[in-house]
Amino acid sequence: MALAANPVIACRPHLFSRCTHSLSSSPYYSPTVAVLFQAIDPPVINGVRKPRKPGGYQDSGADIAYALRQKGVRVLTPTPSPSDSSHEGWSFPDTEEGIYSAVKQGATHLWANTVLFASHPLQTSGRLTPLASNLYVVGQPPRLVENFDDKAFLNDKLRELGGFTLPRAWMVHPDNLPQIVKQIDRYPIVGKPVRGRGSHGVRVCHDAAQLQQHAETLLAESPLIMLEAFLRGEEATITVMPPTPSRPDYWSMVPVTRFNHADGIAPYNGVVAVTANSRAVTEDEMKDPAYNKAMRQCERVARLIGATAPIRVDVRRFKEGSEFALFDINMKPNMTGPGRPGREDQASLTAIAAAAVGWDYGTLLQRILEGAQPLDRFRNYRSPF
Repeated sequence: MALAANPVIACRPHLFSRCTHSLSSSPYYSPTVAVLFQAIDPPVINGVRKPRKPGGYQDSGADIAYALRQKGVRVLTPTPSPSDSSHEGWSFPDTEEGIYSAVKQGATHLWANTVLFASHPLQTSGRLTPLASNLYVVGQPPRLVENFDDKAFLNDKLRELGGFTLPRAWMVHPDNLPQIVKQIDRYPIVGKPVRGRGSHGVRVCHDAAQLQQHAETLLAESPLIMLEAFLRGEEATITVMPPTPSRPDYWSMVPVTRFNHADGIAPYNGVVAVTANSRAVTEDEMKDPAYNKAMRQCERVARLIGATAPIRVDVRRFKEGSEFALFDINMKPNMTGPGRPGREDQASLTAIAAAAVGWDYGTLLQRILEGAQPLDRFRNYRSPF
């Protein structure tokens, strides 16, 4: 492995995400963090626009900022003393002006708790370029997100490579919808957007008429949608952590199993808190080799795409007792967590998994912070495909 010009960083030149940092000469000892929220609408990418979350992730942004402060990390906020019970005032907008404002106030680490894309200011802002080697980012590279937020694109690449267990799927546009519906002879079928958010637009269809109607509804929002064979068995989710100085390879947290589905689909966490329908898999349950096989596949996905922050992979058994298939790879896992008043039940799926390895929410955030990447390497990401 060749060394980059900067002696602090050892890195494979084509995938900076595999870098490791020397703590003795890095800013990790005393980071100053500014959390960013989504203030910019995502662009239309290949004819498809990802739905924007109401509030722009300010709820989880406030959770992150508050919990890091409780751990003694210096956190900048746009409002001098934001209310513990309010989502607002804890994070900066992810506009160029909002980001630059945080940097001018002394931020060394930008926590990109937002949806990124290739034209995002973190990628393109000339005002940030002179600072790019000394300014760190927590999150995925914008070009990575733009490529792999497209579930159809990523799943097709995994199928081409082989070695990944995936459900049968069809890509549908208005012209081929009648043909696809006619050729499907086994139900249920799941219809969903290719660039989705949470459970938005995801529905289990039990016959051709339902599928036709739901597909038409989705195609009214987007010119390309995805159909998948419905997986009937247990659903779980696996968070893969990125390399950090203390653990220099990708690794999976304990799987979190899901239950109490609504019409076959895990409900959106904004409607039903995940603490009400999810729990970490027990040590005894982990004796089932299907979990380990799924975890290794999830790690391979993260390693392949060069993830620089946690990804969360939703998996489901074809039937009870079978192996798991990877059906949804999330570039930006929900990162809500307890700490602020009234947020006791707001642990995210990743936070539930972290608790199973002995980390409270704040410790999880500290571990994620360790994986921050310099902005210049963040910008220099190149896809493996």
